[in-house]
Amino acid sequence: MTSTVGVIGVGAMGMGILRSALRGGFEAIARDIDPAREEIARASGARVASSAGDLGAQADAIFVVVIDSKQIEQVLSGPDGLLQAIGPCKVVLFDSTIAPTDAAAFAARVEQTGAMAIDAPISGGPARAEAGTMSMMLAASGAALERVADVLEAVSDKRFLIGNRHGDAMRAKLVNNLMAGINLMAGAEAIALAERLGLDPKAMFDLIAVSSGQSWMFEDRMSRALAGDYAPRAATPVLTKDVRLANEAARELGIELPLGSLVHQQMQATCDGGWQQEDDAAVLKLYRRLFAS
Repeated sequence: MTSTVGVIGVGAMGMGILRSALRGGFEAIARDIDPAREEIARASGARVASSAGDLGAQADAIFVVVIDSKQIEQVLSGPDGLLQAIGPCKVVLFDSTIAPTDAAAFAARVEQTGAMAIDAPISGGPARAEAGTMSMMLAASGAALERVADVLEAVSDKRFLIGNRHGDAMRAKLVNNLMAGINLMAGAEAIALAERLGLDPKAMFDLIAVSSGQSWMFEDRMSRALAGDYAPRAATPVLTKDVRLANEAARELGIELPLGSLVHQQMQATCDGGWQQEDDAAVLKLYRRLFAS
């Protein structure tokens, strides 16, 4: 059973995990490279660790919710890193979306310390993380999952056991996010076309949301875009990275993804078009620019 939860990376998703753990009655410890995020965590009721290693020494279940593999490497092996502080009875959950081979390698290094590792990418956005209703894909041993079953229940009500091979949950997440990117791009293209055809985009949104073109990504992102709200709940580079990783995983099998390749191209164009700091709903801005010529 878990008593203390640590979250390394209290950004949009990590903060939701932290607050869900607190709401579930767990003690919580936060660590982030941004002092402002640490202060928000402190105000939420968490303690703040001085380093990843400091957090690892105190927490039973440790969620790593950073951006990419480079940041995970720093968390594990940087000054006062996590690997120096963990051992038996600790469980490390890797929640960032990274290459499956990297996920397996990081898990192996954690397990060399005697600790347990869980491949545990997350999905659903900050609001669902905050509410404890996000989705979580899991690949780990039964013993590791049993050790943190109580905290998993507190932070996610949609948990999908993919298997026990590290990396498989990441593979499942890449497939999911490939679909998310395709739906997002299709939605932006459709709304931009509707506008050029002289149709009311809000009326089209209402129609599509209850018709055969509906998808969660369409409703979530296009509702914000049509309201002019591009605050980065899901920053454009994040989905760009995830779709790139899906394409790379396919290429390792000798497969080219016709739609996946195009979606990555358009997501990268959105980043390069000046909307890198905005929500990925900004793909609508890309299509408006494309269709304006």
